[in-house]
Amino acid sequence: MAEIVASVPDELAAALDATAAALHSSRAAVVRQALEQYLEDFDDVAVASARLRDDGDPVLEWAAVRRELHNTD
Repeated sequence: MAEIVASVPDELAAALDATAAALHSSRAAVVRQALEQYLEDFDDVAVASARLRDDGDPVLEWAAVRRELHNTD
C-alpha cells in the first residue's frame, strides 16, 4: 500500500479528527474513504462532461420526454 503525506490547514485536521472520532475510525480510514468518494465523483463528472460534448448524443426535449412518459401504459 502506498503512503501519501499531505499538509492540511489546522481547521481541516480538526474536522478530520472530529469525523474520525464520530465514526470510531482512524484519520487514515476517513481520508481513504473521502478520497475514494471524491475520485468516483470526479470520474462521474468526467463521463457526464464527455457526454455533454458529444455531438452524436441526441439532446432530449423535456416536453417530449414528459409526453412519452405519460402516454405509456
